[in-house]
Amino acid sequence: MKPLAHTFSIIALDQETGQIGIGVQSHWFAAGAIVPWAEPGIGGVASQASADTSYGKLGLGLMRAGKTAQQALAALVCSDPEKDIRQVAMIDREGNAAVHTGKRCIAHAGHQIGDHFSVQGNLLKSADVWPAMARAYQKATGDFSERLLQALEAGQDAGGDVRGRQSAALLVVPAPDDPLKRDTITNLRVDDSPHPLIDLRRLLTVQRGYEWHAQAIYAVETGDLEAARRHYTNLRGLAVGTREPQFWYATALAEHGHLEEALPIFAEVFKVEPVWRDMLDRLAAAGFFPSDKDVIEKVKSVPLDDSK
Repeated sequence: MKPLAHTFSIIALDQETGQIGIGVQSHWFAAGAIVPWAEPGIGGVASQASADTSYGKLGLGLMRAGKTAQQALAALVCSDPEKDIRQVAMIDREGNAAVHTGKRCIAHAGHQIGDHFSVQGNLLKSADVWPAMARAYQKATGDFSERLLQALEAGQDAGGDVRGRQSAALLVVPAPDDPLKRDTITNLRVDDSPHPLIDLRRLLTVQRGYEWHAQAIYAVETGDLEAARRHYTNLRGLAVGTREPQFWYATALAEHGHLEEALPIFAEVFKVEPVWRDMLDRLAAAGFFPSDKDVIEKVKSVPLDDSK
């Protein structure tokens, strides 16, 4: 039996960054493990209703081979004996979107294609859901992941899944020339929750802190200390509940000859999480911290009391 991922979703290509993303919410367990598929520089697929995950694998394969989203979707729908119970959206590297809503998808069901995006849903409380998502996405502000989430929130506000809420997910992949060479930028799932979009927003806030951390480390490694400081300032207020991102940023500074700038950050980390100071020798032995004994001792002895 195919998973019954009745749901609403958005699939889009961000024209500014080349990122491809999918957002989904459903009253079905772990919809994020079923619906969204994406590959950097290739495209994305959202397979839902009576979902067939082969649409994700085969759709990306066809687009990787040079087919447009329309060509890939048409080929798969044509060969699917159960196409009437499928709802599938695809977007290619050029931002061309294509959607199939089978005639047996449970009402309310439908879709809307916009400029470099599409929204779609089935088994919805009303036919206002996908138009509300389209309007919200077109008006949304913030980074790409944020705008996808705003579209999902608008869909829920318009009624969402008639059965209620259980899971949600965001999947965003970078452009093929991403300097950080990541497979994904955002890959978040809430598999079982009475308020999955609230949980997803919390996770996205934390994830954004780690994104600023990645950008700060990259800036240090490429010698752009001004950008590194700017990114580090952004991450400090977002990576809550842990000082680990700050520790690794300070480590990158130390490794690249900026020890004096790193010391106050180490002090802040050690005051809250002294385990990092206790682990310095282990980390150095494994190559995750500068092995210079003078550097290690200077970092270990950094005063934790700001008055000293």
